[in-house]
Amino acid sequence: MIHAFKKTIIAGNILVMLVAFSERAQAQLEPQFTQYMFNEMFINPAYAGSRDFMSMNLVYRNQWVGIDGAPTTQNFTAHTPLRNERFGVGLSVMNEEIGVTRDLSVFGNYAYRMPVSFGFVSLGLSAGIIHHTERLNDINTNEDNDNSFVGTPQFNLPNAGFGAYVNGDRFYAGFSIPRLLENNIDPLKNKSTNGINTDYWHYYITGGYVIPVNENVRMKATTMIKAVSGAPLIVDIGAHALFHEMFWIGANYRTGDAVAAVAQFQINNQLRMGYSYDFTTTELKNYSSGTHEITLGYDFSFDKKRVVTPRYF
Repeated sequence: MIHAFKKTIIAGNILVMLVAFSERAQAQLEPQFTQYMFNEMFINPAYAGSRDFMSMNLVYRNQWVGIDGAPTTQNFTAHTPLRNERFGVGLSVMNEEIGVTRDLSVFGNYAYRMPVSFGFVSLGLSAGIIHHTERLNDINTNEDNDNSFVGTPQFNLPNAGFGAYVNGDRFYAGFSIPRLLENNIDPLKNKSTNGINTDYWHYYITGGYVIPVNENVRMKATTMIKAVSGAPLIVDIGAHALFHEMFWIGANYRTGDAVAAVAQFQINNQLRMGYSYDFTTTELKNYSSGTHEITLGYDFSFDKKRVVTPRYF
């Protein structure tokens, strides 16, 4: 949602810069993760508390390896249900760098969880700050006496989000708008504006279902649909198999972008580790060797009478 200044960059970085700034112009800055089906805190505040225990998750994503200035993202989330399980709270901290721009965001999440016969129906809100930095001094136009790009303008941009989430033991569905405010910046004039513009809202619809095959194998189907005015609809679908309640392996397909291989290992009831590799299907495949994503998650139990059981979502 943050609109950065658009201008031609040095030849060595022109491809990735055009991609990055073009996406920002279309309000396509929302973070993208391949292993979203294991942690939706970054897009849906209603997810807070859904794992029944306090849960922490780390993600490192290196996108379009081989292209200078391509996106790199680090995300930390923590969330937990409160004592009566009707409320969930969470925290999401994300650092994303694209070319000369950097966004460091900190958001708090709150969810009201309504117990039903099959699980929970949750409504959630999030609010926080995005610290946006433009390293203009790093831009070299190869032109003498060009002072167009000078300084390191920084902005603190408020935002908020909304979400709904339904989950049971073997399925989930969610709807969310992670950013309700449109943040516009002009780094050369060191100005920013914030306001509501529904044309720039990103709508996320997610869902998943687990099907038992036998005692040792579970199959999981997942999907994420992303929509925003003026941009193509993006559909991410995945199929994954769980063996012996320990090892996930599967594949995702993201329209107009990539095919991904996904693996996650449940080291014990509380600790899990995952890795995914995206095979780029666009013209960027001629310049990039793909995308790597690593995740690490841990579920805490402070109640010795309860045993942590691995969750499917």
